[in-house]
Amino acid sequence: MSRSYSRADSHDTPRPDTVGLVMRDRWALFLSPKWIAFHLVVIIAAATLFNLGLWQLRRLDERQSFNAVVEQRFSEPAVALDVLIPDDVVIDSDGVDVLAAGIEWRSATVSGTYLPEHAIRVVNRSQNGRAGDNLVVPLRLDDTRVLLVSRGFVPLGVEAPDVPSVTVEVTGRLHPSQERSLLGARDPSEGVLTEVQRLDLSRLDPQIPGGLLPVYMDLLSSNPPEVSGVPEPVIAPDLSEGNHLSYAIQWFVFSLAILAGWVVAMQVSQKRALRLSSGH
Repeated sequence: MSRSYSRADSHDTPRPDTVGLVMRDRWALFLSPKWIAFHLVVIIAAATLFNLGLWQLRRLDERQSFNAVVEQRFSEPAVALDVLIPDDVVIDSDGVDVLAAGIEWRSATVSGTYLPEHAIRVVNRSQNGRAGDNLVVPLRLDDTRVLLVSRGFVPLGVEAPDVPSVTVEVTGRLHPSQERSLLGARDPSEGVLTEVQRLDLSRLDPQIPGGLLPVYMDLLSSNPPEVSGVPEPVIAPDLSEGNHLSYAIQWFVFSLAILAGWVVAMQVSQKRALRLSSGH
């Protein structure tokens, strides 16, 4: 029995050419220039956020390794400086970089006489939320070599007492020469420095009388003692793991959220295209 088609039937019937195109290749919609650009943006953004997460995990691993080294060296008792540094080693000796790195954070004890006329201030320091300077004075050892001793931190506007003028025995933690960071302030390359941004031992060596050692010391104690409270001992490093793990998780979540949004956007667009092609 034949059936006659009304105008309404014609309106409800999907257009064969459009429906056929969609059914033959359901992904053709997403190969237009606009969608290709969108895909690239999503992929780049997701990959960037994912790699930021990996970067935070690497930072966490570095922090854990650093903490382990510091804690292990903090646990070792103080020893005489000549146990850690041979008596013929100075700043320009071969292999001093490896030597200095290997004894960083170790505690050592040594005797000598301060050279206050060659004192140096390390400026732009902060400690416990206050701005100030670290006071550094060369200590001439019994063998005539010289060790830079950071007496501690002095807030801006506070005067530090003079160093003892007699032979002193000092105990402190050792550190290698400091290097300028990529964006760090520069010290003048020539001349005598009384204020510096960092303790670059090679740069300071020409102005210090005697053979300068390849490490400097953060003072912990002195005999005779420093005046209590000024300068303040340089604070120990923070040995927590920081927020690296939580930041990594956040970056990974953001990356997954972008990918999920990408999938949802394609599904919604595809459904809309099918609905339009069917005439509804």
